[in-house]
Amino acid sequence: MQLKVKRLVSHAVVPQYARAGDAGLDLCASVSVVLAPGATALVGTGIAIELPPGTEAQVRPRSGLALKHAVTVLNTPGTIDEGYRGEVGVILINHGAQPFEVRPGMKIAQLVVAPRVSVDVVEVDALSDTERGVGGFGSTGF
Repeated sequence: MQLKVKRLVSHAVVPQYARAGDAGLDLCASVSVVLAPGATALVGTGIAIELPPGTEAQVRPRSGLALKHAVTVLNTPGTIDEGYRGEVGVILINHGAQPFEVRPGMKIAQLVVAPRVSVDVVEVDALSDTERGVGGFGSTGF
């Protein structure tokens, strides 16, 4: 299976796996941005992708950025649909107390390509019973 990648700027980094067996491809910034504490920014990667048929991509945070700098992906996971051909962007937020500088070539997120399931939506009058039922947030205790 192939993920087709087009560089939109010459210095863009093509996503790659850091190690064999990794689930996520590293996404790198193509621009410089300074995120003030509490600020968000759409950070360009300088690439566009063509996903394989029947897949979607999820943009996920990098654990190191979250742990060391309190910087994460705001809308995690961000979804990229199979038909999207524009620049891959990453919405970052700085939850830290210090400004955070994003530099071109810096790893800022992960891209996970996954199978996509389509469903037929059927309106019904009732749903089947389960052990959980309508129990929601905190229904199994804290």
